[in-house]
Amino acid sequence: MYSQSLSSNGAFMQEQDLLKSILADLRRTSREYTTATTEASCPMTRRMFTDLTNDTLRLQGELFNLMQQNNMYSVSSKALRQDVDKQIQSAHQTQQKCQQFIQEKNTQNSSYSQAPNVSQHQPNYGNPYYM
Repeated sequence: MYSQSLSSNGAFMQEQDLLKSILADLRRTSREYTTATTEASCPMTRRMFTDLTNDTLRLQGELFNLMQQNNMYSVSSKALRQDVDKQIQSAHQTQQKCQQFIQEKNTQNSSYSQAPNVSQHQPNYGNPYYM
């Protein structure tokens, strides 16, 4: 017969351990949804995975805030604003280089090019769940 190992208070897992496990699953799930979003060629499927990603990130943020308020999760030291700004600037430069590269390749192969099937991604670094 199957028996579960119970903690000292009779629960399967301590609440903090269970919440940390759920938080880790939400992070993993959001990564997988993000990958699915970038791989989707159908606009409706892409939109569905985008919505799932956003919902999962919202849940992850809410759970993180709840755990932090109840002293169940300690955060690492805060990043300096200038370091964050450097990373954002670097990401913008990389994005510009990629766009230049794509434009160059599209003009070289203009007879084979096609318009993208999705609109340009809006940056989400203003969202409080990402910092």
